Amino acid sequence: MSKNAIPDFNDRRKQQAEARQAMLEKFRSAPGPDDPRMIEKRREREAIAAARAKRQAERERARQAEEAELARQAEIAAAAAAETERLAAEEAARLAAEEAELDRLLKAEQKAARDARYAARKAAKKDRRKGGGRGY
Repeated sequence: MSKNAIPDFNDRRKQQAEARQAMLEKFRSAPGPDDPRMIEKRREREAIAAARAKRQAERERARQAEEAELARQAEIAAAAAAETERLAAEEAARLAAEEAELDRLLKAEQKAARDARYAARKAAKKDRRKGGGRGY
């Protein structure tokens, strides 16, 4: 068949039959499952799959160990934060108590000063009533 000729139905059918025959020959010439080369290839694939599964299991164990370590560190950090918060609360309570005590002392001092002024006024008033402050 030349390049310029248009293939007719019989030519196409012949080409298709040749292609089918070539595929059939290729399939028949392929080694079977009992062939030593195929057995060796299967063993290699199984070994590769086993190694892959082993590596994946190791990665999974490493990931779980890392997660456990991160959880442990988070727990330690949380405990440290709680301890810091507790100490801060204790310090705040101590400072509040000191401030309350200082406020109480200041108020007592102010009351004493106020009472002293009141007593001085009363004494001065009493003295004025007796006539001691007029000088007559």
